Amino acid sequence: MANSPQAKKRARQNEKRFAINKARRSRIRTYLRKVEEAIASGDQDAAKAALQAAQPELMRGVTKGVFHKNTASRKMSRLASRVKALG
Repeated sequence: MANSPQAKKRARQNEKRFAINKARRSRIRTYLRKVEEAIASGDQDAAKAALQAAQPELMRGVTKGVFHKNTASRKMSRLASRVKALG
């Protein structure tokens, strides 16, 4: 357990950041799941729309430090190729 005032403050900050990052990660995963569902349904138009909605969310996660930029780029690339293959 944290003893010094600095360590106590750090523990509070970590909890706060964890909650924010968890919410952001969950939001991004929801967008990605919508793309996956659209791909599974076979509707290319819906999949394209879902992909366009997911891209800025995923990249925002990169700027906020939730995801590494290569991870986000890889996810976008793989999803885009799967959406393109539907047509």
